[in-house]
Amino acid sequence: MSPASLLNLPFIATTRRNHALEHATIHVLARQNPHLSLVGRSDWQGYSIYGQVETRLVEQAAHEALGRLQAGEHQLAVHPRCGTVLATTSVLSGMAAFLTLGLGRSRTRFRWASLPEVLLATTVAVLIAQPLGLLVEQRITTSSDVGDLRIASVFRQRGGSMPIHRVDTR
Repeated sequence: MSPASLLNLPFIATTRRNHALEHATIHVLARQNPHLSLVGRSDWQGYSIYGQVETRLVEQAAHEALGRLQAGEHQLAVHPRCGTVLATTSVLSGMAAFLTLGLGRSRTRFRWASLPEVLLATTVAVLIAQPLGLLVEQRITTSSDVGDLRIASVFRQRGGSMPIHRVDTR
């Protein structure tokens, strides 16, 4: 099975669309309140938004976000603080450090002597990771083509001290 066909499996394709709608919803909410701190998590049935915001505002933002994605505002599907960017940064910087410490080093060389090279390599990796992570997000973990996706319900879930707002989709 090719990677492209994996992305089109029903539960993966739906999760990717929900992930795009989650990002778009967060973009809309952040435009209304730039100091709002939110976290999202998507799955094949919808997404959850964690944060101090009224459920009514989440519902309004979700409907606006869906309409804007369907109208072609594809840039709303990606978010610079997505976990995809964080994961890309972690993988690239970890690999850079590993390779820097492992390439051409004798076993007797003091590890601290490699610190400048490791810092340089990981810094370069972090700089590369931001645009690469956004590209991975755009091409793999989200799909701005939400098609006929619909919002079925929006409600506040019971939980700890952090409000959780659930957006179910169909």
